[in-house]
Amino acid sequence: MQTYLAFFGAFNPPTKAHIMLAELARVKTGRDKVIFVPSKMLYIRDEQGKNLAYPDEQRLRMLRSIAESRPWMEVYDGEIRQIKQPRTYETLCALREEGKVCCLLLGSDKLPELEHGWLYVRQIAEEFGIVCLKRNGDDIVRMIREDEYLSSLAPYITLIDSPDEMQFVSSSAVRERILGIRQMKDELRSMVPPEILTIITGD
Repeated sequence: MQTYLAFFGAFNPPTKAHIMLAELARVKTGRDKVIFVPSKMLYIRDEQGKNLAYPDEQRLRMLRSIAESRPWMEVYDGEIRQIKQPRTYETLCALREEGKVCCLLLGSDKLPELEHGWLYVRQIAEEFGIVCLKRNGDDIVRMIREDEYLSSLAPYITLIDSPDEMQFVSSSAVRERILGIRQMKDELRSMVPPEILTIITGD
């Protein structure tokens, strides 16, 4: 039976860090595959308040395109197909019902959210386990040691260090640059004839 790390997120858009760190965690934990679970666009836009939300099908297409050349990577569209955004525990249970032996994969930036921002964290930890990747230079050991709630989950958390070059790569930074490119093109449209815009921008 194959074993999985279940990687939940917006993937808005997917980055090299998502892919490299997912594979790193898979190798370090001895899992067979990582299954990427993108959340719904409405949740990204309305609940998380992201400044740019790619449509569900577009993010699925991005992830599936990346997965084509990576046999260790799968993409699950179960959350996107729901009417409303399900809870992580519910999706993990749905994956288990499909015969997938999963463990939750998350970044250390999510640790402070677990106590008050998530539901069923204890069930997730005890039934599935948690693999935590170092992000943003976090001292994960200290974060867990100094937090009573996280300390109670420590037996169920596996810590993975991350390469320095991937520590601060994020979808947010990518979106900021995309929005900057769009703004630049809008400004150019007001300044140059449309016939040469594509020549100038290289599109």
